[in-house]
Amino acid sequence: MSDPADIFNKIPELNHEETLKDVSPESFDNIINNRRSVRVYTEEKIPAEVTQKVLEWALLAPNSSNLQCWEFYWVQDPKKKAELVKALFNQPAARTAQELIVAVAKLKTWKPHRRQMLDLFNSTHQKIPTSARAYYEKLVPVVYNQGPMGIFGPFKRIFISAAGLFRPVPREPKSIADMRVWSHKTTALACENIMLGFSAYGYDTCPMEGHDSARVKKILGLGCESEICMVISAGKRAKNGVYGPRIRFPSEQFIKKI
Repeated sequence: MSDPADIFNKIPELNHEETLKDVSPESFDNIINNRRSVRVYTEEKIPAEVTQKVLEWALLAPNSSNLQCWEFYWVQDPKKKAELVKALFNQPAARTAQELIVAVAKLKTWKPHRRQMLDLFNSTHQKIPTSARAYYEKLVPVVYNQGPMGIFGPFKRIFISAAGLFRPVPREPKSIADMRVWSHKTTALACENIMLGFSAYGYDTCPMEGHDSARVKKILGLGCESEICMVISAGKRAKNGVYGPRIRFPSEQFIKKI
């Protein structure tokens, strides 16, 4: 039986190839630079097919172990939308938006999604590396299962610290807090796809962390295993939609060459 750890360091013998689409750094540069946090939108509607496509692009974002620990709520019901705006403190970026999308990080969907991956392996005619199958069968439950109320955490810390004395080991997630970080990182990657996707269509967005998370979860009917990552508003920017020029500190302050 293959060692689950082989998935990290062994190159599988596969012949899968994909045809790459033509790209342009100039076009991407325009998309990146056009994206601003827009606070006021016009009344111009966004075609539903545009928002649908952007959300599908979100699902193409990279994510940890392909466990896809995210959900995106496209709030269309007028009553729920009004409640959501109120939970967002009635800020202009929410109040004037044509669309509101709530990005939700999921802490426990790793279990059914792990099973879903194994079911896909069993149903496909493509060759699946034995290390990949072993990874989902053996390693994923050990890594992501924190036990009831995080009871496995202290034991994981001891084991990881001891093993780490002799070789490199994955040190997280080893607690429910780590699972929150894990799920939010993945969901935030998809959120960037949403914002750049709208920018590619010529629309604007604003990622909002200023919200009453308990009220947002109640509006969406979510339980304690769900975390509100951010709410993204979208629309066409008004003339006063951007409050000032983009401010970034010198790149040398953040990009370290070692």
